[in-house]
Amino acid sequence: MKVLLVGGGGREHAMAWKLAHSPRLEKLYVAPGNPGIAHIAECVDIAADAIDELLSFATREAIDLTVVGPEVPLTMGIVDRFAEAGLKVFGPSREAARLEGSKAFSKEMMTRFGIPTAAAHAFTESAPALTYLADMTAPYVIKADGLAAGKGVIIAETLEQAQHAVREILDERVFGAAGARVVIEEFLVGEEVSYLAFTDGEHIVPMVSAQDHKRIFDGDKGPNTGGMGAYSPAPVMTPELETAAFEQVLRPMIDGMRGMGVPYKGILYAGLMITPKGIKVLEFNCRFGDPETQPILSRLDSDLLDICLASVNGTLDQTDVTWSSDAAVCVVMASAGYPETSTRGCEITGIEDAEGYDGVNVFHAGTARQNGKLVTAGGRVLGVTARSKTVRKAIDLAYNAVARVRFEGMQFRRDIGARAIRRGGSRK
Repeated sequence: MKVLLVGGGGREHAMAWKLAHSPRLEKLYVAPGNPGIAHIAECVDIAADAIDELLSFATREAIDLTVVGPEVPLTMGIVDRFAEAGLKVFGPSREAARLEGSKAFSKEMMTRFGIPTAAAHAFTESAPALTYLADMTAPYVIKADGLAAGKGVIIAETLEQAQHAVREILDERVFGAAGARVVIEEFLVGEEVSYLAFTDGEHIVPMVSAQDHKRIFDGDKGPNTGGMGAYSPAPVMTPELETAAFEQVLRPMIDGMRGMGVPYKGILYAGLMITPKGIKVLEFNCRFGDPETQPILSRLDSDLLDICLASVNGTLDQTDVTWSSDAAVCVVMASAGYPETSTRGCEITGIEDAEGYDGVNVFHAGTARQNGKLVTAGGRVLGVTARSKTVRKAIDLAYNAVARVRFEGMQFRRDIGARAIRRGGSRK
């Protein structure tokens, strides 16, 4: 089969790596790809949101299946366009992808289908939003309604900080069109976990659990980022909680969307908070998470290409999906200044040494080729990912590999997976 993968980040590198293992794969194209992906696929110089160009390429090359990595083309309707042209494409439709594209819409669906979540209210003007804030207690959760590259959520510790965030989003439009509406939520106390599933619109196959690390510094300090690392499994997600998440979150959403005439196909990502009162949904995403994809796919023993095809064809119930009992850990190496800025053009060395460790893959996120050298080209640069028998062993392996990599100003957290160890993950 000829496959086109859309995207060019760390998530897509991990997806390309897994797709490349399929015996059914004849040719893999990735648009736009990155220098790491170029080692296993043919990169095509087409942006992930250039839907017309992607469609022309897929038609011209007789692509058998297109797999969409990032959220932006999904919310733009790439699946609808390809399907209308008679092409098979893995991912949700534009209307279904609104679960990620609009936090207000997502809240409406959760309320409609009885899915547990935080109390919230949406606003398009700052004055009523500020009035609403005055009746709340700290801390405050302020969210830009649309896509903001993982940076549209502000946790404000004081009323003044919350008011400033509202004014920045609605009045100053720091997030552009994504901030046309703001969602103000109650603050939930608990532990976060990422729970993803493959679905064909009716059948649902959960993935192994994972836990992301959003804050830039150790101990969950500093501003939110797109993700500084992740590990799988997450010990907080017990078998009992997995059953509850399936019955209270995944099944109601998939059945509800289908009942609305908007069948949801592809990947449904539920960001959960495990509270003293049970599971609460923080957000839904319409694709693989980044950096959760790296450890999750490291544990997938089945053929990802087969799974994607089954999702498109509605035969997921007939497809074998198995997972390794091993653990996997991804440590993100970021450039200087991230998340506020990123330093580009710094030479990267040591990747081959890092991948010399058995069980280690270094996935490229923000890299480029410059004068024959590999250099930094974004905020999150690399995702050093290790798989081993236990979380403790995977952590040690990942950080041994990280120590081999060098670039000017690099920063990374040194406590990825520590919470799993505290929960007894060293024995799992």
